[in-house]
Amino acid sequence: MNQGDILVVDDVPDNLRLLSKLLREHGYRVRVAINGKMALTSAVLSPPELILLDINMPHTNGYEVCQQLKANQSTQDIPIIFISAWNEVLDKLKAFEAGGVDYITRPFQLAEVLVRIETQLTLRRLQQTLQAQNIQLKQEIQERQQAEEKYRNILENAVEGFFQSTQDGRYLMANLALARLCGYDSVEALIAGITNINHQFYVRPGRRDELNVYLGQFGQVSNFESQIYRKDGSKIWISENVRSVRDNDGNLLYYEGTVQDVTERRQTEAELYHQRRETERLLTNVLPQPIAERLKRKQETIADYFPSVTVLFADIVDFTKLATQISPTQLVTQLNQIFSEFDRLVDLYGLEKIKTIGDEYMVAGGLPLYRPKHVEAVAELALAMQRSITQFYFEPNKPFNLRVGIHNGPVIAGIIGKRKFAYDLWGETVNLASRMQTQGMAGRIQVTPAIYQQLQGLFPFKNGE
Repeated sequence: MNQGDILVVDDVPDNLRLLSKLLREHGYRVRVAINGKMALTSAVLSPPELILLDINMPHTNGYEVCQQLKANQSTQDIPIIFISAWNEVLDKLKAFEAGGVDYITRPFQLAEVLVRIETQLTLRRLQQTLQAQNIQLKQEIQERQQAEEKYRNILENAVEGFFQSTQDGRYLMANLALARLCGYDSVEALIAGITNINHQFYVRPGRRDELNVYLGQFGQVSNFESQIYRKDGSKIWISENVRSVRDNDGNLLYYEGTVQDVTERRQTEAELYHQRRETERLLTNVLPQPIAERLKRKQETIADYFPSVTVLFADIVDFTKLATQISPTQLVTQLNQIFSEFDRLVDLYGLEKIKTIGDEYMVAGGLPLYRPKHVEAVAELALAMQRSITQFYFEPNKPFNLRVGIHNGPVIAGIIGKRKFAYDLWGETVNLASRMQTQGMAGRIQVTPAIYQQLQGLFPFKNGE
């Protein structure tokens, strides 16, 4: 078992053999040198853990060898025990002044020699361990300083805000990005200005309490979006990623997280939502609600067959003549007022406006969703339209008149157009209803036998029509 690497230096061969034998028998690895020059060369090439150095040697004595070893950086820390037959105090003092750590006199006491050697080897190994630990500690400190500097640079130059805060709403630290996001010139101003995050920071009361609840339950929260106040009182939207930091016992130390300004995105989303709602509103103004929903689902062709639909055509009498007598603005205004009133009545009776053609107005009952008693509803609508038209005047004291035609039967309904959509009806039912209107009398409602058969007894008819 090798207990240590020892270099023995002595110009007397018998002394070398004796000491080397004793040390090897006790498990030490031993090298020998018969003069100072050889000792210096051996120690530099392969530094031992300990040197036993004889003082009285020719050419270069032990003191001189020791001084040269201590002057060399690679050997200066090797412990040196001097060996001498002299036991004078001055000799020992000179040995210690030269750099020795101990002094052994001849004749040797084996137990004493072994104790002194082991003591110095132990001290040397402890010293080496301490030096290694110091080197490692210095390296760790340097690495930590570099990491802290890098972390500091990241925080200071980050686009996102960063913070650490207490549970009760005080900032422990923040970076400049967060300070500027909140309208402050410095981190110090932010921390001094916001002493209660719940009351000073969030626009919605209790928002911080909600965050505390989430963090208490889950430990972290991502994309926590809130509206906050800036220093000048203006409001912005932020998104936070926050986590709880706890000690080894699970006690909360603080919260830390990042903050990003998402005001522009929120405004864009709100604008897109508004535009989408406006588009949907316009679409439902043009098309029946169920048809608009099907169109939004990207259904390419919308065409349906309905076995029983009641179709109404209404035409304003002499409106073409009026168009030649008034300005375009007056004409459109008058027609818009009349048709807007008709639209109101159509909604009131739960029917579906199909379209207008000039001064002609078309309505259907029983589609696109089935409505019970749609024939009766269309008849009620026709009577209401006849009453309402008398509120509008062609000339002073001369109200408008309507011709109305109604028929019931099967139709095909669907969407026409790719860029401009129109919901329309086709079939003989549509043609007959239109013919009833064109052949009817002003101020009257003309219906087909199919309508008469369904409504007789419910409404008064003239001339059996």
